[in-house]
Amino acid sequence: MIDRGSDLPVTSQARLLELSRSSVYYEPRPLSERDLVLMRRMDELHLKWPFYGARKLRRELMFDGHAVGLRHVRTLMRRMGMISVRSPTR
Repeated sequence: MIDRGSDLPVTSQARLLELSRSSVYYEPRPLSERDLVLMRRMDELHLKWPFYGARKLRRELMFDGHAVGLRHVRTLMRRMGMISVRSPTR
């Protein structure tokens, strides 16, 4: 979309496309190694217990020795598209 080699400045191109300049220059940060390890373990736990939500996943991660907060688990779940299903006992 944005052609940096064009004669038209990036600012003008962004304005024409109705984009903010900050979104044009934004480069996402790669995930940390710690987050990749947590996400891998969360995926394993989700396959074993798909009805676990963020709280129970956090508890299992804490039992495994990972110091992680509930908000971070929720953020990673959202990033992974992970949704807990209804418990089979209810």
